[in-house]
Amino acid sequence: MATIDIHNLSGEKVGTLDLADEVFGAINEDLLWEAVKHYRAAQRAGTHATKNKKLVSGAGKKLWKQKGTGRARVGSIRSPLWRHGGTVHGPQPRSYDYAFPRKKLMGALRSALASKLADGKLIVVNAFDVKEPKSKLFRAALDALNVETTALLVEAGRDSNRNLTLSSRNLDGVELVNSTAVHPYHLLRYDRAIFSQPAIEALQVSLKNSTSKRKQKDTPEEGSKKATRAPRRRARNEKAAEVA
Repeated sequence: MATIDIHNLSGEKVGTLDLADEVFGAINEDLLWEAVKHYRAAQRAGTHATKNKKLVSGAGKKLWKQKGTGRARVGSIRSPLWRHGGTVHGPQPRSYDYAFPRKKLMGALRSALASKLADGKLIVVNAFDVKEPKSKLFRAALDALNVETTALLVEAGRDSNRNLTLSSRNLDGVELVNSTAVHPYHLLRYDRAIFSQPAIEALQVSLKNSTSKRKQKDTPEEGSKKATRAPRRRARNEKAAEVA
């Protein structure tokens, strides 16, 4: 079982935290790619639109008579064959979001956390104890934690930390999310991931339970199938022997 140091906002070590192997173990890069692709697809606006023959401007009057002019027949100036005419089969407003299994999302989240831990870019603080809502003071705290570029702040609890929100929202490259809303995309986008101790503990329990329940469901079902199939095979063999 791996461990990670716990620091305060001054950069001092105040303790250690045990990390579960089920959560901070293997890294599945393919699953991470799928999770990021799904997240970015859901963020697309999908507001693109083109005008068809019905929507472009122009009169619907027939330009010249059908026969007798020697020219090609034409019914409207808004024809797609004409300049400034309508667009055929052009893009229309749509949603790019699609269903993504929750088990795959949880697996991708475990892989993202394991990747951050392996790269040494996962930081755990005992609490985001911000006394004053000042960006300058919080920037100094990030410098004490060796955060040089971008950082993701993950806080736990339903009640928002107002001083933390006001102190971090104006810092470039810093984003604050709740532990229940953190996504693998967030962890991969930012260079450092800073978790409060309650946030990492709650997330670890949730991810660990999602794996253990699945394993517990698989093992009894396999044993029960084997137990039911064996007597049926014996019965068929006995009937075949009687007929012979």
